[in-house]
Amino acid sequence: MNILMIGDIVGREGRDALTFWLPAYKEAQKIDLCVANAENSAGGKGITANIVRELRDAGVDVITLGNHAWEQRSWLDEADRFPEVIRPWNGAPSWPGQGYYVHKYNCSKVLIVNLLGYIFMQGADNPFFFMERYFQDLLDRIKPQITIIDFHAEATAEKCAMAWYLADKVTAVCGTHTHVQTADERIIGAGTAFISDLGMTGSMDGVIGMDREHSLRRFCTYLPTPYKLHSGNVHIQGAIINVDHRCGQARSIKRLDIKLEDIRS
Repeated sequence: MNILMIGDIVGREGRDALTFWLPAYKEAQKIDLCVANAENSAGGKGITANIVRELRDAGVDVITLGNHAWEQRSWLDEADRFPEVIRPWNGAPSWPGQGYYVHKYNCSKVLIVNLLGYIFMQGADNPFFFMERYFQDLLDRIKPQITIIDFHAEATAEKCAMAWYLADKVTAVCGTHTHVQTADERIIGAGTAFISDLGMTGSMDGVIGMDREHSLRRFCTYLPTPYKLHSGNVHIQGAIINVDHRCGQARSIKRLDIKLEDIRS
C-alpha cells in the first residue's frame, strides 16, 4: 500500500498546485491513500466546506487540521458534516468534529489520528497523557491494520519523542505545522515511518508561506501587521510511505518536494 502524506496546504496557490498535480500523480505512483494537512488552506488560516470539496474532488482522501482549525468561523458549524476532515483528537472537548477517521482499503482498516503538540500550543491536552489514557481503547475498538498519526506540533523534540513513544504501535508518525520540511525521514523500531515535518504546499519565497515584507515588518518593528500570503515559487511537499498492509509495518518513507513550475513546463 502506498500512502501519500501532504504537508500544510497554504492558501489558494497551495490548493491550486495540489489540485493541478495530484490526480495524475496518484494514478502514476499507484497511491492508495492521500492524507493532507489543510489547516492553512483558507487564506492562510483555517478551512471551509467549499475547500474540503475542492480537495476531495482532486483526490485527497483524508484532511487533517491543527491549531488554526477554527480561524474560519463557518467551519464551527460545518465540521460535523465532514467526518473525513479531522481536527486534533486531544483538543478541547468543546471542539466540534472528530479527532480520527477510519479509511477502508480492500479488506483492511486504516486509522488516521490527528494530534496537537503541547509545547508552545494552546487548547490541547498533553498528547502523551492523552494517548496513554485513550489510544489503546481506540485500537481495541477499531482494530485497524494500519495507523497513521499526523502530529501537528511546534517542537522537533516533542515530535521525535512522540514517534518513539508510538514506535511499533503505529505505522507512521508524520509531523506538520512548522512548514519547513525536515531531512530526518526514517523507519524506527520494527516498522514505524517517521519524519519531523512534512513541509508545506505553498510559496517558498515568503516566510513559511506568508508575505516576507509583512513578516519582516512584524519582526523588526513589533507593530501590528496584517498577515498576507506570499505568491510565486510554489512547491508541493510531503512524503510517500510504502506499507505492508498485511502487518501494518512501514517498509520505506521517501520525502517529496516538487516545484510546480517544473511540472507545468
